[in-house]
Amino acid sequence: MQVKNNGVWISWNENIKHPYKNLFTPETEEEIADIVKNSDSIRIFGNKQSSADIAAGNESLIDMNRFNKITHIDKINKRITIQSGAKLVDLIEAVENENWCIPCLPDINTVTVGGAIATGTHGTSGKLLSEYIFGCKLIKADGEIEIIDSNSVLLNALRVSLGTLGIITEITFQCEDIYYLHLKEGPEKDEVWLNNFQTDLKKFDFLRILWLPHTGYGYSIKGKKVAKNFNFKKVDGPSFLKHRRTASKILYKYTHRFPKFTVIANKILYSLFFKSKKEHLGSLYQATVTKSRGSTLELAEWTIDQEKFKDVFIELKQTINSWKNNAFIHIPMDVRFVNADNSWLSYAYKKNIVTMGCVCRNAAAADEYEAFKTVEEIFLKYGGRPHWAKRFAAKDKEMAKIYPKWEEFKTLRKQMDPKNKFLNSYLKELLNE
Repeated sequence: MQVKNNGVWISWNENIKHPYKNLFTPETEEEIADIVKNSDSIRIFGNKQSSADIAAGNESLIDMNRFNKITHIDKINKRITIQSGAKLVDLIEAVENENWCIPCLPDINTVTVGGAIATGTHGTSGKLLSEYIFGCKLIKADGEIEIIDSNSVLLNALRVSLGTLGIITEITFQCEDIYYLHLKEGPEKDEVWLNNFQTDLKKFDFLRILWLPHTGYGYSIKGKKVAKNFNFKKVDGPSFLKHRRTASKILYKYTHRFPKFTVIANKILYSLFFKSKKEHLGSLYQATVTKSRGSTLELAEWTIDQEKFKDVFIELKQTINSWKNNAFIHIPMDVRFVNADNSWLSYAYKKNIVTMGCVCRNAAAADEYEAFKTVEEIFLKYGGRPHWAKRFAAKDKEMAKIYPKWEEFKTLRKQMDPKNKFLNSYLKELLNE
């Protein structure tokens, strides 16, 4: 195990920085347990890609990236066990090598498995990634290791727990047989995709909308499960589509100074990169997951009960299209759909939900990006919930109103970590501890 002393932890987009006294890079579960046992204050991190300040800020930190092995594959029951510091790409590729899948994958594959679980990472047209946990191992505040199986009363609290109940070291995922998607992509007017999304959720096996603020359009991605040898005509779209990120970076460079220029930038980007149609086929991973992140971003994401989404969208669109404020939003706003579950701090606790991302392409200017505040105000008004790994200002008072299990979770957390070993200043404020 390597140990570094007296350094500065910096997030991927350089928006969050914290000094530390001890930085550990363990490779075994025993090393992690020993660190926890002998630390008064500890946080863990993976690939530093959270826009929320949850990963650092404590005296001692654990870098989980070297704790990254696949430890068991159960071919009979379609289960795979992996250490929590592994990248999501390693998990997904190992699963696909067995001709299996995890039916709901997030947009990117570079986050660590543990980080994805702790913060409620999700894809679309399925459940949270954490819902596919069959069992796991947990290092508690006293350094003891507990095995959590599928019947454990702790599991629904632990699935999305922000790393506050302990450190999850190994995770066993329940997989399913691999399937392939035939996907069609193209622009749709707002009134079309908005009025049809509930019907499309029943009609298609995969649905995602990239909403393009200030243009009147969304870019819909719809897919049906098909055989691997399904016959179709592939349509890739123009070759220049690969330059979208570069064009976005240029057009949005000074929008923090001139917010209203965002409207013009969005119309240009829509005309160049979102008017063409595409058609392709692949596994869920091959066809829908971004394999790289071209530039740093600052992200917020809010979720809302599916039945309330139309009202939220209409108010949001009217607000950001008004020239009376500076809440102009970079494209796209990623609209995805998650099925109800029973995890205490899940966005989809007992409800089918719609999620809506909000991106600032100029990460350094995120504090000046008025859209984050506006989106949060509107979603909170309708009982929306924030993505744990992304940017939001709401705290304990708001969370108690929107999460039915919030107070019960806080009580459990205090029982499991009475000395607040796993809390940093951000989490203490969030939980009012």
